[in-house]
Amino acid sequence: MLNLLRKDIILHKQMFVILLPILLVYLFLGASHILVGFVFSTVMVMTSFAMDEKSEINMLLNSLPYTRNEIVSSKYLGVFVLTFIVVVTIFIGNIIFNQELIPFIDIFFIFIIVMMFAAVLLPFSYKFKSQYLLIASIVLFLVYMVVVNFLIRNLNDIIREFIQRLLSAQNMMVYLFITVIIGGIYAGSWILSTHIYRKKLF
Repeated sequence: MLNLLRKDIILHKQMFVILLPILLVYLFLGASHILVGFVFSTVMVMTSFAMDEKSEINMLLNSLPYTRNEIVSSKYLGVFVLTFIVVVTIFIGNIIFNQELIPFIDIFFIFIIVMMFAAVLLPFSYKFKSQYLLIASIVLFLVYMVVVNFLIRNLNDIIREFIQRLLSAQNMMVYLFITVIIGGIYAGSWILSTHIYRKKLF
């Protein structure tokens, strides 16, 4: 399985060379560490998935000495590896541009948010193919716009205030509770994706 993880990292070399300057520009402009980390990590995770989505690649992977559990597990472990690469880049970039360290809570929330979205995106992609994520994203965006404009007009303020409260919280029990909840969701997603992939025909 380590070879599968290494494969994903090697395949991302060229992509990361392209994304790295963009990431650094956002940091230079003072963009939120959490937002930048989330966007770039999610893009890399889903790109990694899309690369292996073709039937011929799956047929090749399944012909190698890897179980389907290992193939799926490599993607879920890869979420942490790719997010770690992005976080390290943000960490170094923040020292260069702002001469300061990233707060621990920012790093924590980057990992938590990426895990939460990966927990939703990966089973969906295993079931319906990642190309349908665009359609689902458009539908969710339209629903969000309807809610914001007609039902809960101050939804953005509510979300912003909630996030600020979490970021300003100094209680480690709050962070532990969030970790347990998201960890449970992530584990459930992992099991679901494994179940879906076991039954796929290529």
